[in-house]
Amino acid sequence: MIPQYLVDFDLQSLPCIETDVIVIGSGIAGLYTAIEAGKDHSVIMITKNALLESNTRYAQGGIAAVTSEDDSPTYHREDTLMAGAGLCSSAAVDALVNEGPEGVQELIRLGTSFDVENGELALTQEGAHSRRRILHANGDATGFEIVRALAVQVQLHERVKLWEHHFVIDVLSSQNECIGALIQRPDGQRVYVKAAATILCTGGAGQLYRYTTNPDVATADGIAIAYRAGAQIRDMEFIQFHPTALCYPGAPRFLISEAVRGEGAVLRNIKGERFMEKYHDLLELAPRDIVARAIVSEMEDTKSTFVYLDITHEPEDMIKHRFPTIYETCMNYGLDMAADWIPVAPAAHYMMGGVKTDLNGESSVSRLFACGEVSSTGVHGANRLASNSLSEAIVFGKRIVNRIRGLKPLSAAGDILDIFHVDKERMGAPKQAIIERRLKLQKVMVRYVGLRRNEALLYKGMEELKRQLPIFHGELTRKEEFEFANMLISCLLVTCAALERQESRGAHYREDYPHKDDAMWRKHLLQHREDEIMEEFSDDV
Repeated sequence: MIPQYLVDFDLQSLPCIETDVIVIGSGIAGLYTAIEAGKDHSVIMITKNALLESNTRYAQGGIAAVTSEDDSPTYHREDTLMAGAGLCSSAAVDALVNEGPEGVQELIRLGTSFDVENGELALTQEGAHSRRRILHANGDATGFEIVRALAVQVQLHERVKLWEHHFVIDVLSSQNECIGALIQRPDGQRVYVKAAATILCTGGAGQLYRYTTNPDVATADGIAIAYRAGAQIRDMEFIQFHPTALCYPGAPRFLISEAVRGEGAVLRNIKGERFMEKYHDLLELAPRDIVARAIVSEMEDTKSTFVYLDITHEPEDMIKHRFPTIYETCMNYGLDMAADWIPVAPAAHYMMGGVKTDLNGESSVSRLFACGEVSSTGVHGANRLASNSLSEAIVFGKRIVNRIRGLKPLSAAGDILDIFHVDKERMGAPKQAIIERRLKLQKVMVRYVGLRRNEALLYKGMEELKRQLPIFHGELTRKEEFEFANMLISCLLVTCAALERQESRGAHYREDYPHKDDAMWRKHLLQHREDEIMEEFSDDV
């Protein structure tokens, strides 16, 4: 049904460029991993857009790491496991909480300027954290400051070559060993890049949904690429919807950071009533899935398309200083955070699932690694703890590079260039405008595979998605067509996993199975291109 490769090719007829390491993506995972790998290896870093365009750039809240005396890795571990709802990997979480603080110090050494108060790193608190441990930069522009600093290092690095506006069509493998990638250049020429290690740092999947806090580049490319290559994909049913995205006529679904609630903002329905006490003891700082569903319930009860976020009781100077980006963006649409309640609604935000990796970031395909949101390291379980994602990218980026240092040269399979692929079933598929198909796909996911799910909706969504499968029968040539194919594959993976998991856990909520069922479902779902969906028991404790 889904081919191993998106296009036909013959490697003997393609230009071949050799490097030690390929890094695909330019968010925090790609930038940091390229810098680390470049200490000992030649690196080609490939990004389909401009260097600074990634999910990380838009990350507001911050990076979670233990830096204060009243905090500890043990507390951070407990909070992460609690949010993960029984599906975290204990070993992966241990790596995160113990190695994260040094990762933050490394970011500082590389030029990141985190906010400081009274000579100490400024810390805030977000949902489900028991301590203030979130470092931030320029108030609410943490992601941009991190990628700014790391991008400078990449551009100056002698061993890192940057290829902007290049698209990775597929990674190539022989005998379950990755031997590089097939790349399309901006002018349409294709080239084979041969490498001893290929690292997917392609970010998330927010664009699978019509309403998302993610930028246009977040089209789940890495997940689909790895799936076609034969890697195991894990936990795709767990998609985090951020509770508070700006919902205002003419405005994009701009993220209103959880840190706003961490600094005292409250949620009110359109009647002006504060409502979170009905849903959780932690009120506005409950885990994100609970807050998001509470908001939807209030919207339904009041027949509204939004609720309000209210921080007007806090001093105006504090709001402007702590949240300058959010404040300015809201002001651009005539909303004054210091005086107005901000209309918000949930939007797709973060993918907990992805390419299954071990503790060294390696997938089930040898020499193919994944880092950042594209990966499933086991840190996030069924529901990511706020601001753990940036820490995860740093911790596992370093672990990947340490693993690469121990790799042997490519096997004989990697030294031959007679690999070719021809799909005899390829034929001219109907050419509907790709922008229309993309929008339809996003609407299907919102309607049938969204924040709340049930069997009837999921089956209907699967039927709608399968109608788009003829995309693989035609000749794909443009970036937009490759992206759509990757989105479609990823949508199918999400829907299949959501149908399979007959319980509610973390970010996955089934109206027909509204309770968590540890006896039957404290396990992961694995998907592989050539196998039925598989199960793997959780090692969370």
